[in-house]
Amino acid sequence: MSLIRRLQVRLQEEIKSAIKTSEQLEIADLPPIKLETPRNEDHGDYATNVAMILAGQAKMPPRQIAELITDNLVELDFIAKTEVAGPGFINFYFSTDWLYDVVAEIEKEADDYGQSDLGEDKKIQVEFVSANPTGPLHVGHSRGAVVGDVLANILQKAGFDVSKEYYINDAGNQMELLGNSVAVRYQQLLGVDIELPEDAYRGEYITELARGILDQDGDSYLEAAKGGQLEHFREYAYQKLLERIKTDLNDFGIEFDNWFSERSLHPNKIEEVTAKLQADQLVYEEEGALWFKSSKFGDDKDRVVIKDDDTPTYLAADIAYHQNKYQRGFEEVINVWGADHHGYVERMKAVVEALGYKREALQIILVQLVTLLRDGKKVPMSKRAGDFVTMRDVIKEVGKDAARYFYVMRSPDSHLDFDLELAKEESTENPVYYIQYAHARICSILEQVRKAGVEVDSLDEIDLTKLTAEPEINLLKELANYPDQIAKSAESREPHHMARFAHQLASVFHTFYNKCYVLVEDQKLLKARLRLVLATKQVLVNLLELLGLSAPENM
Repeated sequence: MSLIRRLQVRLQEEIKSAIKTSEQLEIADLPPIKLETPRNEDHGDYATNVAMILAGQAKMPPRQIAELITDNLVELDFIAKTEVAGPGFINFYFSTDWLYDVVAEIEKEADDYGQSDLGEDKKIQVEFVSANPTGPLHVGHSRGAVVGDVLANILQKAGFDVSKEYYINDAGNQMELLGNSVAVRYQQLLGVDIELPEDAYRGEYITELARGILDQDGDSYLEAAKGGQLEHFREYAYQKLLERIKTDLNDFGIEFDNWFSERSLHPNKIEEVTAKLQADQLVYEEEGALWFKSSKFGDDKDRVVIKDDDTPTYLAADIAYHQNKYQRGFEEVINVWGADHHGYVERMKAVVEALGYKREALQIILVQLVTLLRDGKKVPMSKRAGDFVTMRDVIKEVGKDAARYFYVMRSPDSHLDFDLELAKEESTENPVYYIQYAHARICSILEQVRKAGVEVDSLDEIDLTKLTAEPEINLLKELANYPDQIAKSAESREPHHMARFAHQLASVFHTFYNKCYVLVEDQKLLKARLRLVLATKQVLVNLLELLGLSAPENM
């Protein structure tokens, strides 16, 4: 447990004790004591609204309750001041003395600083991207890829047992359509007068796949193509596209623990889960089809699982897939989906409940659309016409680090305007450059210290109480907050908070850099600041790794 968390727990316990031992407060049901960070720094480091929550039980005004609690609180060495504010908030102002211990904690834990046992090894699966293997990954997939990857990193750091999974939609009509699209292009390359069907996949990549078959096999599959025998075209295209998807993700810094093929569900797993639903009387026949009673569990209507031609729907495969997830021992499943799946959320929640699991065992994060901007203008894209910007295009233009940060810097449920020109700027206006520049500046300071011949072997013995300037204290506070930020981000399942924290930490460091020169004549102050700088470097490295970004030494 981090130092800041230990102090929070101790404060929470003392608040509970103050309530219990107060002769004027008779509380039968004591609620959890929550500490929040006030938006206004003038309102202290932490605040609690417990007095307002207790007003009903205590039958007295919240402000009076708050005053009774503060009057009954024991004196804590890390609390400089306590005050009652507004309708009954209790604000706590921490002293600075405890902050100096944060540096030693960072030095001791190093790469593990920020790690916690919050998750208690709870098994969580994060499924993300899961794009159909019918084309290259595009901009929309890219955002979900980073959100899922960073969230998994955060959860792992917070003590959860995390597995990252890609669900390959390699069964169904879209695969037949892919095979036919390639077969038509193959025939066209061989001079056959044939039109691409209206519903076919388009884009130059389809022609490239057809050319690959032509280069490899010549015209040996021409008669098969003319006769609608699509297996070779489908499987060739599938394997090539899946290979490309894996390469693109790997180049984007994303690796999965498991790639799950939808084909493995057909037909046995789908038949098994359908039989279970039938045994539980959760499906019925109507008009020759088999319907799932999803409306019984909160969906707006019932859904078809087996069509009147005995073929399963996409929902049938999804039911079997989620049953498989829980059978593998995952206590919570997180699906990162595109915003176009909004109507599918309640449907899948109904599935989970019908299978006998808690609705909360499935969490769905919807990632909103991305608009690419160049020179302030929207970059036109049309997936239907095959004219779209791929994940690889964006990485090639702005770099992996900038792409990853921009995709995760906003809440997934908000639309993202991705300014390509800003992402390439080498200026403090570019948030990625600004954050990485903080690390590069630290490396520059260390080089200057080395050239100055400063002895740094015994920094752990240096007195940090020399650090009293406001920028120094603010930097210590940010370093202390890092483990808490990870815990909060893990609990809320919101990875963008860590991206924002990275920018905040960089901002506080840059202020320190500009106002607190390290190479001063006072050797004790110099070494105290140097020790602080090294601690900041460690946290920046940890944070950049969490976000999947590099930590450059020169910029």
